[in-house]
Amino acid sequence: MAAVDAHDKPLQKISDAFKVLASVAQDSQTPDMELASFSRACTHVCPLFGCLGIAFKFAEKDFVAKVQDLAEASNSIKTLQSMIEQDVQNNCVRTAGSHTRNLLRVKRGLDMVRLLFEYMLVTEGSSLRDPASKAYEKALAPYHGWAIRKAVSAGLYTLPTKEQLLVKFNEDEPTARVLMQNYVTACTPVLQYVDNLFTSRDLGTDW
Repeated sequence: MAAVDAHDKPLQKISDAFKVLASVAQDSQTPDMELASFSRACTHVCPLFGCLGIAFKFAEKDFVAKVQDLAEASNSIKTLQSMIEQDVQNNCVRTAGSHTRNLLRVKRGLDMVRLLFEYMLVTEGSSLRDPASKAYEKALAPYHGWAIRKAVSAGLYTLPTKEQLLVKFNEDEPTARVLMQNYVTACTPVLQYVDNLFTSRDLGTDW
């Protein structure tokens, strides 16, 4: 993934995009969330993984690929619900490369960023090692093999400082804190919405 452009505002973009998704997720009158809107919002999250460096290189590549698949699927599938229903009918929900399986992977990536921001907001100092480690252990590590977990653990020592990360985001700390909290708040109902799509069909989410 290319580095963040010098004039880009990735935190502002994901804050705005997920506020829109959250309003859909929380609106009982809305029949379903559009796949195009969801995948477009997720593309704004992609550069954040790249800003974390080699520690999350695998997560970045995996997340970007899965988001791209959902974006391409949105050309012919209107909603998240209809996408899952189609995979259920084709008996390929858990098949590697299926849209539904990729959606689950994307959801975990979004959750890791949510947790990273949560921990960053309450952690003193400049190091991102502890917030990133906690976020990874909770959101992604349970689904990764030993080799990937070891690579992430080693890569944590190469993470940028909080100040360096904010420079990459083209934000000062006060504004960044507001935008990170906005994402945390907005992402939570979106993740719950996606979870419900799985649990309501007895598909589970631990695979």
